[in-house]
Amino acid sequence: MEKTLPPIPVKRYFTIGEVGDLCGVKPHVLRYWEQEFTQLRPMKRRGNRRYYQHHEVLMIRRIRDLLYDQGFTISGARNKLQELSQGDRERRRIHPAKVVVVEGVEATDIEQEIWEAASGNPIDDGSASAPEAHVPHVPAQAGLHSALPLPDWHHIRRELVEIRQLLLSGL
Repeated sequence: MEKTLPPIPVKRYFTIGEVGDLCGVKPHVLRYWEQEFTQLRPMKRRGNRRYYQHHEVLMIRRIRDLLYDQGFTISGARNKLQELSQGDRERRRIHPAKVVVVEGVEATDIEQEIWEAASGNPIDDGSASAPEAHVPHVPAQAGLHSALPLPDWHHIRRELVEIRQLLLSGL
């Protein structure tokens, strides 16, 4: 009896209550799973409040599927996730992703597709004679620069790499 889960909204952090609603799991179960699955490491802030990122929500959904829908035990689900992770590493070793440079940060072909989908701007992969990929420059408007912080490209790259790993692992 598979319950349809709601789509995951596009935001950076989710509270434990939001994750519970998105994954169909109660908060106390999520806290328990943190002890059992080393992949789950939500950021903890003031008062020990947990904040989960998108890749952790995907991992929780995968764990939920293994435990509730496929009937794995905690130990079996842990082993299955480890197998998937090793398979992903092996695939990357055998078939390394093509790397392009976006805003001075290396990006694999999968990250490039995600970037293009999110921004709506195709990125030149360098195959058309340009030495580096180029993201069009958007001129700053008066007051806009102070209102919007510059993105942390290295942090974004790390998140994209984590998302890529989850996608390649079959999530």
